[in-house]
Amino acid sequence: MTKKATLEIDGKKYDLPIVEGTEKEIAVDISSLRSDTGGVVTLDRGYKNTGSCESSITFLDGEKGILRYRGYSIEELAEKANFLEVCYLLIFGELPTKTQLDKFHKDIKAQSHVDEDVKRILDGFPKSAHPMGVLSSLTAALVAFNPSSVNVESEEDMYKAIVKILGKFPVLTAWTYRKRMGLPLDYGGDSLGYVENFIKMMFKSPSGDYTSNPTVVDALDKLLILHADHEQNCSTSTVRMVGSSHAGLFISISSGIAALWGPLHGGANQAVIEMLEAIKADGGDTKKFMAKAKDKNDPFRLMGFGHRVYKNFDPRAKIIKKAADSVLENMGIEDDVLDIAKALEKEALEDSYFVDRKLYPNVDFYSGIIYRALGIPVEMFTPMFALGRLPGWVAQWREMRLRKEPIGRPRQIYVGETKRDYIPLEDR
Repeated sequence: MTKKATLEIDGKKYDLPIVEGTEKEIAVDISSLRSDTGGVVTLDRGYKNTGSCESSITFLDGEKGILRYRGYSIEELAEKANFLEVCYLLIFGELPTKTQLDKFHKDIKAQSHVDEDVKRILDGFPKSAHPMGVLSSLTAALVAFNPSSVNVESEEDMYKAIVKILGKFPVLTAWTYRKRMGLPLDYGGDSLGYVENFIKMMFKSPSGDYTSNPTVVDALDKLLILHADHEQNCSTSTVRMVGSSHAGLFISISSGIAALWGPLHGGANQAVIEMLEAIKADGGDTKKFMAKAKDKNDPFRLMGFGHRVYKNFDPRAKIIKKAADSVLENMGIEDDVLDIAKALEKEALEDSYFVDRKLYPNVDFYSGIIYRALGIPVEMFTPMFALGRLPGWVAQWREMRLRKEPIGRPRQIYVGETKRDYIPLEDR
């Protein structure tokens, strides 16, 4: 028997279907509510209680601290897989065989060359331009060099578009960084893995040889895996919304970058370092700021602690904490700001106020620490996030197009003026 929910409006009852997900999530399907009732819609500010789609990519349970990609736990993937394997899993639905992974990597490398004219576009930006604005613009510019739209009915066309964006996006991200730092652009090397090659493109000295640091490669690989997808967040929903108009993959990804830019989304790890810098400038007394964070009348907020979705420990934070500790130990960095971060972490994990409220350090707290340790400027933190989120955006766009989802068109509740007559200019 089909489960239903009953909604009563002005004494009239409407039966609404119940949809149950594979993880026993329950949703009331209101797709026909407006037509059945003659105009009634729901109001859900920020869509916090609205499922915009059915998806088989990522499962997230914030209350239990669970995150799974295609059924695989984030803990197991971070421990056993590499980022390129996770890319393949998210996009195509299954972990690749060795033959599939080798071909995937080879095809991505074959598409990593960026048209020389893109360098001219990059040259047009001042060094002071925010990297996210530059990255979004360069990604959108890829459309000019690849003007034909993707035939989503063709598996071959879809695959070509996917390996093309996966090949070119790390180059654009690294170039954005090197432009910011006044360094010559670099393409890396074909013999390196996906993540290691990106690190080489970022950090290779113009006059020196590149030497790989396995600890850094492993930490960044894990960090990218942890950021690869996170269900229907702001930027992912933006990619799906833009793509629902049948906009192409590259421009849809560019829109996702713009959405990620905001400090309430991808800019959170930048906010962590800025907070730590402010604490240092104030004298570095962490206990003082812990007390301020607990004072309801104090506007100070402890950035990088707690999570809007996870009501328990952020499962990604548990994983990346170990990587952050390894990076700091391996690199032997002496940095007052990172010392403050470690002190805040220790105090929060031992303070009953934070423990009772489950305000644990989240993934943004630890990712900021790692980026800081690697010498990446705070303005580049969000582009690094975008690189990690790229496969999730691609997977979500592909799923949305293959399922032939309708164009996104939210409704509203109008609260403006009712009908009124025009007043001639001389009478106003």
